[in-house]
Amino acid sequence: MEWSLERIREWVAGGMQSVRECESSALGTTLCLALLFIWYCYRVGCEHSAPSLRGGFSPEPRVRAVPGGVLASDLLARRGSLKLHQVGRVGGSGVGEEELNGFAYCQSSECFRCAKPGEGLNQRLYHSLQEYAKRYTWAGMGRVHKGVREQGRYLLCNRPSIQKPEVFFLPDLSSAPFFSREAQKHDVELLERSFLALLAEFESVYRLPSSRTGSSLPLGWKANSTPRGQWWTFYLVNQGTPMVLNARRCPRAWRVLGQLRTFIANNVFGNACFSVLSPGAMITEHYGPTNVRLRCHLGLKVPSGCELVVGGEPQCWSEGSCLLFDDSFLHTAFHDGSPEDGPRVVFMVDLWHPNVAAAERQALDYIFTPGR
Repeated sequence: MEWSLERIREWVAGGMQSVRECESSALGTTLCLALLFIWYCYRVGCEHSAPSLRGGFSPEPRVRAVPGGVLASDLLARRGSLKLHQVGRVGGSGVGEEELNGFAYCQSSECFRCAKPGEGLNQRLYHSLQEYAKRYTWAGMGRVHKGVREQGRYLLCNRPSIQKPEVFFLPDLSSAPFFSREAQKHDVELLERSFLALLAEFESVYRLPSSRTGSSLPLGWKANSTPRGQWWTFYLVNQGTPMVLNARRCPRAWRVLGQLRTFIANNVFGNACFSVLSPGAMITEHYGPTNVRLRCHLGLKVPSGCELVVGGEPQCWSEGSCLLFDDSFLHTAFHDGSPEDGPRVVFMVDLWHPNVAAAERQALDYIFTPGR
């Protein structure tokens, strides 16, 4: 082999060309992988995004009218695939609902609150937990896994109990009928500071239904079954689903919900509503669906003779003050006042139990996403 300057130059030029070709190939491969990763993250976000109350709320409703009834159900789109429903009383429209213990049951196999407990529910919960763990992590899932694994046996137990959540029980969670306001101090104080604003918005949407036979409730209100008297609710969030028309009528109440740190906004255990109990009314004793939440009542109008009994312990509401209680305990409420006293009114919100960890909340939001 002859060594010459020209031969060396040819080798160097060929080597540099090879390096440039390799660099271009590596850069192209890297860009393709980056684009695939971005597309994957986008798809995951679209499939598993949940409704959030953080920030403003400017719904654009498209509501379907249901003949013969004031309250309707419809599917609305907001920022993608968010489901928004206007829920209400059903008249002669052929839409059947069953009411039990003061709750309207839609009889849908997809509804956790309405589905009958059993092995089918247990399998669905476990499948959802496995999906969550594969997509994210098993870290911090000990109690959730234990609760899901033992759920069927727990729910099928028919023995009398003072605490018996109907859908999901998280084990090893501190429990008591009533909790101190310190358990959720920030949110309790925020609600109490908002007392006058919430009272004003209640009065703006509340209208007594006509006494005429067959008359319907005002728009947005729902009648719940009671052994005596009347119990009406005006939902802003019902089982984790925003009530878009009602929320538009109560912008200040909606802003308050968005400022709460522990409001259950993203799963079926979260509710927020104005709740009205007429004089002489009583709510049948019943259990709530889970022990992972605390139900908060802010008294707006509280005549004498009104009482809330949870786990056998009675408490009275007070105007401008909050009551925190675990509604997985057997509970009831009644208004024994006279018609002249007017209705008992509270603003009700569901907050996370203070001992449910952040990782557990995230997993439960995934498992109990509305419509899942």
